[in-house]
Amino acid sequence: MNSIPATTVVSDRLARNVQRNIRERAIESILFGAALVSVLTTLGIVWVLVSESLNFFEHVPFSDFLTDTMWTPLFSEPRYGILPLLMGTITTSLVALVVAIPLGTVIAAYLSEFASARVREIVKPFLELLGGIPTIVYGYFALTVVTPVLQAIYPDLPGFSMLSAGLVMGIAIVPYISSLTEDAMRAVPMSLREGAYGMGSTRFQTAIRVVIPAALSGVLSAYILGISRAVGETMIVAVAAGMQPNFTMDPTEPAQTISAYIVQVALGDLPHGSIGYQSIFAAGLSLMLMTLLFNILGHVIRRRYREAY
Repeated sequence: MNSIPATTVVSDRLARNVQRNIRERAIESILFGAALVSVLTTLGIVWVLVSESLNFFEHVPFSDFLTDTMWTPLFSEPRYGILPLLMGTITTSLVALVVAIPLGTVIAAYLSEFASARVREIVKPFLELLGGIPTIVYGYFALTVVTPVLQAIYPDLPGFSMLSAGLVMGIAIVPYISSLTEDAMRAVPMSLREGAYGMGSTRFQTAIRVVIPAALSGVLSAYILGISRAVGETMIVAVAAGMQPNFTMDPTEPAQTISAYIVQVALGDLPHGSIGYQSIFAAGLSLMLMTLLFNILGHVIRRRYREAY
């Protein structure tokens, strides 16, 4: 009976190991390249915003940009105060979050703790469908449906308002907050729920006093994502809130947000290369810094909560 030489077995095994290591190295290189693309893209965006903003601030004093209450780049004597756009962005975002955070949290708590599997299978696709609707559709819904309803309640409400845009924007954000919040709640170990039930807690008490506090880190992450989504929203506010820079936080007034102004200029209202055109990069840098600030704040809150528990 012929036997296979030991050297042949070892050689085949080494060859397979070498091939496996080569494939693993190739996969690691591809994954690293994909991660590197995202990093380089972010750095490229930051470089473009900063470099173009520096050209803008060579003609517009930085102090005027931060303190002036007029934003009139299309006037014969233009003024570039970011405060009106900032007020419009903050006001519409606050209105949206007042709607989205409570509603999204309640939906997430219901789906995670109270709904049956059949109900969850029905509701989840509808939420995903709601999140997939184009924002321009939301904008015209706010303009043609929500605004007339609000005008029936408040007859003095103008045709464009931050209130209408903010309410619909809140509805558009609900799927993001509810989905992430539900995932955080369902990740809570079942042993915590069973312990609460064993001590006589009801399902509602367990959800409020045990599950949500245990999942607070993920819940806060969902809220931060909702804030970033609201701050960066473009088409809803461009259609329903108006395109008039207004230094006010009254939600019943029309206003223009930072993103809506960028859209306005990108459509050709100002010549390419002019100071007014360069202002969109300064506005975009302000928007990016706002989003970064919210993300840092959310990270600090999550870290402190984890330390407390």
